[in-house]
Amino acid sequence: MISRAHMWLLNALKFLAGLVVLMIFVMIVLDVGATLLNISPWQGTIGFVEYGMLWFCMLGAPWLARIKGHVFIDALTQLFSASVQRVAARFAYLVAIIGSSAFCYYSTILFFEAFETEQIDERGIEMLNWWLYAPMPIAFFLLAIEFLRFFLGFDDMYGSRTDVREGM
Repeated sequence: MISRAHMWLLNALKFLAGLVVLMIFVMIVLDVGATLLNISPWQGTIGFVEYGMLWFCMLGAPWLARIKGHVFIDALTQLFSASVQRVAARFAYLVAIIGSSAFCYYSTILFFEAFETEQIDERGIEMLNWWLYAPMPIAFFLLAIEFLRFFLGFDDMYGSRTDVREGM
């Protein structure tokens, strides 16, 4: 049941990431269309697109880790023996867990600090700065969980890459 709920959450975040990309597309088309029609375009498009790209990356990252769709280079590890490959994989998982956890911790601090102090980001329009940090703690926490799954042996990042096609 926990696994199904976790997968539902990853898919929901993936869906939100897709909506963000769609909104970015619409905003750019409207901005260019307004310019072509000699209408003053909305000044917030650039800020919205910049935030949207961050949100898209953060919301989609845990799902990509789950289906092994992220980019990693395993050419060097393929030259190793099977036992060395397992040790290298576990080391990579451990580094990813520590890194994701550290980013989760610091992005949570940044989020609450920006929220409490009501910091403003000025890019064409004024936006509350905590919107920038909002997806980061969630994404890095879920990434740490995904790499912990690999580390504990529930899955193998270096295993069959056919999972990417099946996950999509």
